[in-house]
Amino acid sequence: MRDPEHGLADQVSKDDLPSRGVTRRSVLTAAATAPVTTGLALAPSSAQAAPLPLTPPDTVDNYDVADSIVQTSAPTMPLVKLSLGSDGVYTFEMPRLEQGTGIGTALAMMIAEEAGVTLDKVKVLSADAQPELVFNQLTGGSSTIRSFEPFIKAMVTAARLKAGLPPQAGAPSDPAQYRVIGKATRKLDALDIVTGRKKFTMDIDVPGAKPTMCRMPSQIRGRVVSVNNRAAVLSMPGVIAVEVIPGGGTVVGIPPGVAVMAETFGQAWDACRALDITWGDGPNKGLSDAAIKSALYAALPPLLPAPLGTIAIDADFEFPAASHAPLEVECAIVDVKPGSCEIWAGLQTPIVALQAIAADLGLPQTAVKAHVIPSGGAFGRRLFWDPVQVAAQISKLTGLPCKLMYHRSDDIRHTRSRPPQVHKVRATLIPPSLLGPGNVLSYQQNIGLVRLDARHGYGEIGTALGGSLPMGVQQTVGNLGYEQFFFKTMVASPYNFGVSSKQIFPVAIDLPTVSYRSVHIMPSRTVEEIIVDEIAAKLGRDPVDFRMEFLRLPRAQAVLQRVAGAAQWGKAMPPGFAQGVGVHMESRAFTACIVELDARDPANCRVTRATIVIDVGKPINPSGIEQQALGGLAEAISLVLNAGLTIRDGLIQEGSYNQYRFAKMRDFPKNVQVIIMPNVGHPIAGMGEVGMSAPSGAIANAYARATGRKPRRFPLNAQPAYVPTPAGQLPAPPTA
Repeated sequence: MRDPEHGLADQVSKDDLPSRGVTRRSVLTAAATAPVTTGLALAPSSAQAAPLPLTPPDTVDNYDVADSIVQTSAPTMPLVKLSLGSDGVYTFEMPRLEQGTGIGTALAMMIAEEAGVTLDKVKVLSADAQPELVFNQLTGGSSTIRSFEPFIKAMVTAARLKAGLPPQAGAPSDPAQYRVIGKATRKLDALDIVTGRKKFTMDIDVPGAKPTMCRMPSQIRGRVVSVNNRAAVLSMPGVIAVEVIPGGGTVVGIPPGVAVMAETFGQAWDACRALDITWGDGPNKGLSDAAIKSALYAALPPLLPAPLGTIAIDADFEFPAASHAPLEVECAIVDVKPGSCEIWAGLQTPIVALQAIAADLGLPQTAVKAHVIPSGGAFGRRLFWDPVQVAAQISKLTGLPCKLMYHRSDDIRHTRSRPPQVHKVRATLIPPSLLGPGNVLSYQQNIGLVRLDARHGYGEIGTALGGSLPMGVQQTVGNLGYEQFFFKTMVASPYNFGVSSKQIFPVAIDLPTVSYRSVHIMPSRTVEEIIVDEIAAKLGRDPVDFRMEFLRLPRAQAVLQRVAGAAQWGKAMPPGFAQGVGVHMESRAFTACIVELDARDPANCRVTRATIVIDVGKPINPSGIEQQALGGLAEAISLVLNAGLTIRDGLIQEGSYNQYRFAKMRDFPKNVQVIIMPNVGHPIAGMGEVGMSAPSGAIANAYARATGRKPRRFPLNAQPAYVPTPAGQLPAPPTA
């Protein structure tokens, strides 16, 4: 049921693509031995290019979004709780959401190293929402380890003093003497996860909490006109309540729909499916991918023309909306009583969630308690508290604790996603001549996208309202300011490409959006890495050799050099196979990736090998870093080759993992090598979002080299036909 053109790439000549195995030496040898010709065609100079410095300089080199989170977190770091018990165990109440990224283990390792104890002497708990921390309970921006690293020593010292013990020497200054940091360590909760002992939100046993599910409208942001058989559904086995979800909402609106509370989730599911609901149109009536793309392209100003005598590489790229697709669907437990409210949920912004729910219910903030429960994946989605809003309203209406879980179908079709976007690029080249080998004069990239919802602010009510007021306006001045700030402090430009410009032009379409592991970075940098290969081809250069010359920073060059050797760049590949390369810098980290792609069936390409080199400055847990790199590779495979959302008639069509084709084990290469650069004294860097962009560029470039097609519309692989669940309904339970 997907657009039949979705995933196709433009056919081009092999001459427009970088050839496999070309090196600087082979290019120069060919130039030196070629016959001399007369006329206007001149043999290119054998001199190296002198790349034109990036102009204006990249501000991300000196200040990025994680720096802003580090700075806003710092004033309340003394309020973060680390205690030392009489048993010698340090207990850390972590004011961040553990969502599988291993931040709890990494912080425990840092505490153990500073305290001079083994890791089993550190216990990490999830801190409840603590409004007194203000900005210091936001999980995002690959900032957690960077935020805490300057304060670990003071926290350990304070914990010892409170326990009646004197300060001690602390962590060694020489990384070679570390006893905990830098050693591959299993996640603290790994065994509990694989044995089922780990408790996620739906595992929490809240007395009296009743299973609840929803039916969501026939359109995104649609309306409930009437429930036509409420009495009949109330008479079904186990059904306790059928309630239309009220509107309203502080900061963000409460998602619309009808909720059914029952004794079991199976009974709630059956009752939801039995509901006869008349749905009304919302703001997205008739909205489709085609209409969205048209609006996005219309928002883009024209690119500056290429000067006379230069070569222009022009390209348009299209990325559909994308779902975070975590294993744990949206869920929450909320118990509203007269004068109080208690919340259990995975929350990346628990302070503003508590404050907003208090306002929704007309309660003082001190009457609301929010327990942050480790999450089975978030990736940015849980920056908002949508299911908590729904559960709070249903608990208030029924007088019972509400244990809400979305169905997977609605979790994909109605929850927040990465916004669809289009990119227009023009790279302007100085052609090779007797005077020089060719150069890059300028690079322009204009991006049109559905506006990113950034109304979570910095995780507390002040900055959230600053982005949300006036309510009901799709793109407030505050929200636009946040989005532009996030873009300018996250999307780096690794290359010396002369006069360079990257700009976003958000369009106010009423789709529920949110960050998705660097919402702007992965598409923007994937596009740039594709164009880098095409520039290299136009200048007759090998893609790796060209990058080595034009990368601005030595650490970026170092990871590229290391990966090229480890992956045997330029080796002979069988017909239908190709290598591809990508380089990325983000959150003070640097990474490079080379993949091998099997494109013998161009509509069903598969990554068969990947080599990834990552430099995070000060590696805390090599095992955790490797796992994050593997996760980034899986997401790159998904979003470049297989997965995208289709919007038709105001509704996302995909509603399952079979339809939204996120990478499965069969899609993942068996041969993956992750190389972590050693600690040579660089500052600590982020990791969570860093691992996606280099593999994404590498996969797209391998696709181009193997197929002769320029990657322009994603995902690249063919999308199998499927029958979507009818709008406004839930699928039937599977049968054995």
